[in-house]
Amino acid sequence: MKMKWWQVGSLGIQHVLAMYAGAIVVPLIVGGALHLTSEQLTYLVAIDLLTCGIATFLQAWKNKWFGIGLPVMLGCTFTAVGPMIAIGGQYGMPAVYGAILCAGAVVVLISPYFGKLRTLFPPVVTGSVVTVIGLTLIPAAVNNMAGGQGAKDFGDPANLALSFGVLALIIVLYRCFKGFIRSIAILLGMAAGTATAAMMGKVNWTAVAEASWVHWPQPFYFGVPSFHGPAVFTMVLVAIVSLVESTGVYFALSDICRRRLTDDDLAGGYRAEGLAIIIGGLLNAFPYTTYSQNVGLVQLSGVKTRSVIYAAAAFLVLLGFVPKIAAVATIIPAPVLGGAMLAMFGMVIAYGVKMLSQVDLTSQENLLVIACSVGVGLGVTAVPNLFAELPTGLRILTDSGIVAGSMTAIILNAVFHFGKARKSAALPLKEQKIS
Repeated sequence: MKMKWWQVGSLGIQHVLAMYAGAIVVPLIVGGALHLTSEQLTYLVAIDLLTCGIATFLQAWKNKWFGIGLPVMLGCTFTAVGPMIAIGGQYGMPAVYGAILCAGAVVVLISPYFGKLRTLFPPVVTGSVVTVIGLTLIPAAVNNMAGGQGAKDFGDPANLALSFGVLALIIVLYRCFKGFIRSIAILLGMAAGTATAAMMGKVNWTAVAEASWVHWPQPFYFGVPSFHGPAVFTMVLVAIVSLVESTGVYFALSDICRRRLTDDDLAGGYRAEGLAIIIGGLLNAFPYTTYSQNVGLVQLSGVKTRSVIYAAAAFLVLLGFVPKIAAVATIIPAPVLGGAMLAMFGMVIAYGVKMLSQVDLTSQENLLVIACSVGVGLGVTAVPNLFAELPTGLRILTDSGIVAGSMTAIILNAVFHFGKARKSAALPLKEQKIS
């Protein structure tokens, strides 16, 4: 059934709202830590949204040069937050973007070869990685449900009522409706939650009032890039780690869309990420990677068409040019976001479990891969200071539960299965063109 333009647009807005919080939190954290002025911070947020849209379009538009052609959204990677702050504090902002440009070039160069490493990602690895992704995202959802980490009214019963009310409405819509209404259940839940929050006095319109109407990108806004060996090495490592995380997202979406990925598909996806990182360096934005929260949205909505992703990309570009519109999304209270996020992130976990159902669970080796990778990923998320005393270079691999769990799954799978002839545990997938 062909969707109407307003249906495609509504679903696109839903995808934007699902990733919006993550997209703006990174520039706010980095800009605050590096003591940027309010004008510079405004530029950083706006240009990030614009570049998110460009990066998403590059990834969804599959051609012989780049793009994986799946309904995937791209946003700035959280893995780069710590390194960017460290590099900016030591060498200045131009060094940050010099390192990002080099990292993007390296990703483009290695993309044909990284794509051939798919043997490192059998179902036991990809299922574990997707499960870890979902589990490590849940704390962010729960913190928002309580009012947002550090909020003065954290845990207030009004916040909990608002967040669980949003979650309940999403469930009711999903249970009682089919078709388009079910597809935009998250969007409707957030809209109703925000309206209720406004009546409760929990919506602050200041950001909308103060935002400017038009914003234009300025290449090298923070100065001509400079290049320093340690900074470049660190950012290249960040980019490679992001590719590992993206691989799990690729396979999760390919399973949802019933499409088997080839080495060329993976290479195109990695190359699109490399190009997105380069664009981020040129426009003084961020390194970009796939956003796993949107995987849960694809599964919940049941809409797998790329036209929705193109619409979302167009909205992000528009938000980047018109900060006044972008600011509207910032007024959504944390409890409302938390209720919606719990449903989406929980769906990511559920899909990881579904992927693991394809694995031979009578194998003790497979069980140990799952146990250790999920345990490490969840452990690092629960105790973020676990590796605080390690050198900065190693902490890139350990500070993120997603990255630590993913690396554990890849390494243990290689230890147990490298060189052994084994049957694939994956169920056969039918080829399907994603429109």
